[in-house]
Amino acid sequence: MKNTSFRTALVGVTAATSLLALSACGGNVGGGESASGEDFPTDPITLTVGQAAGGSTDLIARAVSDAAAVDLGVPMPVVNQPGANGALATQEVAGAAPDGQNLVLLNASLITITPLAVGEEEAVSLDDLEVLKGLSQDDYVMVASSESGFETLEDVEGASGSFSYGTTGVGTGSQLAQTVLFAQADITGTEVPFDSGSPALTAVLGDQVQVATVQLGEAKPQIDAGEVTPIVVFSEERNEFLPDVPTAVESGYDVPVSQYRAVAAPEGLPEDVKARLVEAFDAAVQSETYQDFNEQNLLTPWEVSGEEVEAEWTELAERYAQLVEEHDISLAE
Repeated sequence: MKNTSFRTALVGVTAATSLLALSACGGNVGGGESASGEDFPTDPITLTVGQAAGGSTDLIARAVSDAAAVDLGVPMPVVNQPGANGALATQEVAGAAPDGQNLVLLNASLITITPLAVGEEEAVSLDDLEVLKGLSQDDYVMVASSESGFETLEDVEGASGSFSYGTTGVGTGSQLAQTVLFAQADITGTEVPFDSGSPALTAVLGDQVQVATVQLGEAKPQIDAGEVTPIVVFSEERNEFLPDVPTAVESGYDVPVSQYRAVAAPEGLPEDVKARLVEAFDAAVQSETYQDFNEQNLLTPWEVSGEEVEAEWTELAERYAQLVEEHDISLAE
């Protein structure tokens, strides 16, 4: 499994270093009145994460917040509020005052896929948010148990109807990628649901299910150890960390699905406050510490503007909706 304890410790060291840097440069780490314009910020800025501590999204949030805090001169504590694939946390931040003091780490799947699996009242819309910066791309990989004997997608196709597969939660990118691929390839099997990628991967390791689609960062240590076999990745192009593994696209299937992440604020942010935050996150992603973090966690940089994020995620949402409708797929429980 992913060495989260080491990475959490590494992030902790980074946070401590950042706070020392703030003290050395005289950064204001105390309270005070919220400010805008040239005075912004004077208070700590909260970055909310809609997932539990220790997972990929949480680690990304802590790495980028540490780096941005150095540029801003105030701390940026991360607060975890898991639930509903991040919807609860995102809705809370979207409803906060648009003063730059409350931000959220967004997963693209919440915007592009979850609305396909939940009612309209539960869905989160970009209309309520001001996206500040795109951060990174985390690819999905289908893995097979070593005992299954599967080595290629053709092997999985040949076993259609006689194997079990793990799914990883309603409205997730891994669920969409695997479900659409199976529909296009006319693959059937016995579905075994899990609530995230980690237990699904554990089930593959024990051959309780023969395949599952999970995030690359979760699976790579087991792939390297030969405990699971990578079958196919779901990015547009081959992943640099698995260059010998084909994509679903090059295998003839229209299933380009990755997890993207970005930082957002409530809609209505003053332009000068937005500009200052964007400046800080631009500096954060260029820092050596953050770039090292991406490499260590097998994350592909996707450091684009907020406007580009909104345009691309809107396009992805439309594309995914068309795929689900075309293949008569239900992502709901």
